[in-house]
Amino acid sequence: MNLLNHLPVLPVLIPFISAILLLLPPLRGQLGRQRIAVIIAHLLSIGTTVWLLLTVQSDGIQVYALGNWQAPFGIAFIADLMAVMIVLLTGVLALAAHLYACAGDDVKGSFFHPIFMFQVMGINGAFLTGDAFNMFVFFEILLIASYALMIHGGGKQRTQANLHYVFLNLIGSTLFLFALGTLYGTLGTLNFVDMARAVSDVSPENLPLVKAGGLLLLAIFGLKAALLPLHFWLPRTYSAATPAVAALFAVMTKVGIYSIWRIHGVIFGVNAGELANMAQPWLWPLAFMTLALGCLGILASQGLRTLVANLIIVSVGTLLMAVAFNTEQTTAAALYYLIHSTLVGGALFLIAGVIVEMRGKAEDRFVTARKMANPAFIGICFFIAALAVIGMPPFSGFVGKALLLKSTVAEDHVAWFWSGLLIAGLISLVTLARAGTTLFWRDQGTPSPAEPVAIQKKAAIALLLLCFPLLVVFGGPITEMTEQAANQLYHGIQLPMGVNNEY
Repeated sequence: MNLLNHLPVLPVLIPFISAILLLLPPLRGQLGRQRIAVIIAHLLSIGTTVWLLLTVQSDGIQVYALGNWQAPFGIAFIADLMAVMIVLLTGVLALAAHLYACAGDDVKGSFFHPIFMFQVMGINGAFLTGDAFNMFVFFEILLIASYALMIHGGGKQRTQANLHYVFLNLIGSTLFLFALGTLYGTLGTLNFVDMARAVSDVSPENLPLVKAGGLLLLAIFGLKAALLPLHFWLPRTYSAATPAVAALFAVMTKVGIYSIWRIHGVIFGVNAGELANMAQPWLWPLAFMTLALGCLGILASQGLRTLVANLIIVSVGTLLMAVAFNTEQTTAAALYYLIHSTLVGGALFLIAGVIVEMRGKAEDRFVTARKMANPAFIGICFFIAALAVIGMPPFSGFVGKALLLKSTVAEDHVAWFWSGLLIAGLISLVTLARAGTTLFWRDQGTPSPAEPVAIQKKAAIALLLLCFPLLVVFGGPITEMTEQAANQLYHGIQLPMGVNNEY
């Protein structure tokens, strides 16, 4: 067996096999062994994904037909640069989050490690799948795992937040099936490549049904991405989760954004005939209002975790405005910004978790409290992450925003996009400055008693913070890769599906 032929499916198989092994002897019930096993699994998955990334960059899109069943009947995985880059991003974020949890958060509930790996499997599968129905299957895997992770550690606040989260996503899953049934009944396929071909030749009598199915998918993906008016679940859900889970959830909204890119940016894109760009009239104003309401949420935040959750909403609005432009240039810039915003969101959730432990009863609320014991490390980490969010050089936030601004110069809505992005940066600057001043300077009395920050937590935060300067140092190769990824997204879909796994 040539392992190279099976590379596209390994980022899904590795966490899946790891989760199964964690449930079986000799790993079941052995927390120390489980911690070592999951870190090894994450490193193996990252190494495999890097290998796949280099293969796709040099040899082009890799298509894997599971069981050698050809589309549209078989299960296909499509590994293009965009999908693989986001899978690699997920691997780095999951490694940091899992490392943080290994400092003690993993003992607060049962089966944390296998559920976490199932979550990673679902996320990777959603990015790599080449079929809309299998996207639904992986959505369900990641959602079921997220339900369990959300209530990890227990508590009234987490349980209440999880009820809303589960209820909304169950409705979304039901509507997802309705949309897929409508599209399959009219197009005769759910394979991405076949759908792209069939959409341009839809008969006039089927146009309303296909349009209804496509717009219903937009609403479903908008729920996953936290697009207005389906965003209200995110701040409460993310701020209630444990730090490691919230950090991993930073990539969850990107699953929805990626799905909109894949379905509405390409399949219902410029080559879709009468259905071309049908989502853009809806997507642009909703994305802008998502950004605006995210900014209001930032200003109204009373705690750091809620503030970070609203920063996630701001990044969603920014990315979806770029998706609405639907050009290769904005897509390439948005992909770089997606990587940056996901990493900085994850880092801030982990930092907030440490601050909650160090401030005692005040937790992360913006109130005067007792001094933190030895706040130097976490204060420096917060300062670096805040500069990255704001977009100050020499960190990746500056590069990401500069690329977005440059890519939209010639677009119709450039004034709205520029003003929204720059004002959001100014509001982030003001609120993060207020947060840092309150958390680290406005204190009174003796330091609150707290255990020293565990080395695993320091390593997890440092790993994510290290990515910000690396994204700048290697900015040239990374931006070239994002440009190639955007080109593959819009033009690679026209390639024929491979007849075997050696495509």
